[in-house]
Amino acid sequence: MKKRFFQGLGLNIFLLGLVSLLTDLSSEMVLPILPMYITALGGTAFAVGLTGGLGDSVASALKVLSGYWSDRYGARKPFVFWGYALSAMAKLSLAFSTVWQHALISRSAERVGKGLREAPRDAIIADSAGSQIRGRAFGVHRAMDTTGAIGGSLLAFLLFWCFDLRFEVIILAGAVIAFVALIPFFRIAEVRREPQKDRGLGVSFKALPKKLRWFVLIAAVFALGNFTYMFFVLRAQDVFGEGASEKSAVGIAILLYALYNVVYAVMSIPAGILSDRVGRGKVLTLGYLFFGLTCIGFAFLHSTAALVVLFVLYGLVYALVVGAERAFACDLAPEDCRGTALGTLHTFIGLVALPAGLIAGLLWEHIGSWATFIYGGALGLTAGVLMLRFCASSEPEVTRQCPDE
Repeated sequence: MKKRFFQGLGLNIFLLGLVSLLTDLSSEMVLPILPMYITALGGTAFAVGLTGGLGDSVASALKVLSGYWSDRYGARKPFVFWGYALSAMAKLSLAFSTVWQHALISRSAERVGKGLREAPRDAIIADSAGSQIRGRAFGVHRAMDTTGAIGGSLLAFLLFWCFDLRFEVIILAGAVIAFVALIPFFRIAEVRREPQKDRGLGVSFKALPKKLRWFVLIAAVFALGNFTYMFFVLRAQDVFGEGASEKSAVGIAILLYALYNVVYAVMSIPAGILSDRVGRGKVLTLGYLFFGLTCIGFAFLHSTAALVVLFVLYGLVYALVVGAERAFACDLAPEDCRGTALGTLHTFIGLVALPAGLIAGLLWEHIGSWATFIYGGALGLTAGVLMLRFCASSEPEVTRQCPDE
C-alpha cells in the first residue's frame, strides 16, 4: 500500500514532506498549548482570536508576492528555506514571552515565515508531479506534515502531563526541533525553469483565469468561517473543566487535538487520491459541508463521546479541504504561473483570517461559545453550496497557458 501511494513521486516530494514533518513536530508541540499559554499570560478570548487571525493576515501579502517572485525569477528554494528559518527563530522568541502581546508578535512573525515559504513550496510540489498524480503528491505531503503534527501534539502531552513542564519550556523544545528541520532541505533539488516575464499577475487579480478567480472567492468565504483551531481546543477545555482539574482539562484538550491530527494524517492521502478520481470540486464541496455540520455540533453537543466524534470530523474536514484546494488552484492555473496562483489563494485565505478570528472572539466573549460555532457553521454550509453550484456545469478545465491580459 505504501509503495502504491509513493509510486511516481520523486525525491523532492519525500524531502519536502520530511521538512514539513519535522517542522510540524515542532509547531504542534506549541499549537495545542498556545491558547492556554495566551490566557496564562493574561489574554482573553478576544486575544486568542486576534493572535490566531493576525499572523495569517500579516503574512498574506507575502504569500502572493513570494509565489509571484518564485515564478518571476525561476527560483523557489530560497523563499522556502528562509520561510522555515524565520518560523524557527519566531518560535524561539515565543518561548520568552512575558505578556500575551509578546506572544502575539512572535506568533505573527512565525506566520510571516509560513507566508514566505508556502506558495513556492507548493509550487515545487506541483512542478515535481504530473497532473495525473498531483492530488496524490499533495496528499502525501499533507500526510507527512500531519504525521509530524501527531507526534508534536502527543509529545506536548507527554511533556506537560508526565514531566509537568511549563508551557514556555515545551515551546523552547519545539524551537530546537524547528532548527533541526532545516537540515533535510539542503538535499531538495530546484526544479529549474526559465524566469517569466512580468505579466502583471503579481498585482492583478483580474489577470488570473476567470474560473480560478471564482474558486479563490469561494475558498475565501469558507476561510472567513474557518476561524482558528484554538477555539476548538478552548471549547474542549471548557467542557472538561466543569468536572475535572485544570491539568486534566488541558491534558484531555491536547489529546483531542492529537486525535484531530491523526485523522487528518490518515485521511489526507485517500482524500488526495479521491480528488484525482472524482474531481477536486466534489471533494471540496463535501469538506465545506462537513465543516459546517461539525461547527453546529460543537455549538450544541457537550458529551465526551460527542467531542471525540466532532474532533474526528474536524480532522476529516482538513484532509478533504487543504490538499484539494491547493491541487485545484494548480489545475486552474497557467503552468508557468502556479506560484502566483497558489500565492493568490493563500493571500485571500489569509486576508479573511483576521476578521474571522476577531468575529469569533467577540461572539465568544459577548454572546457565548455556541454563537462562535454557529457563525462558522453558517459560512461553512454557504461555501459548500457555492462550490456545489460552481461545479454543477462540469469540473473546471485545466488551464495550460498564461493569460496575456
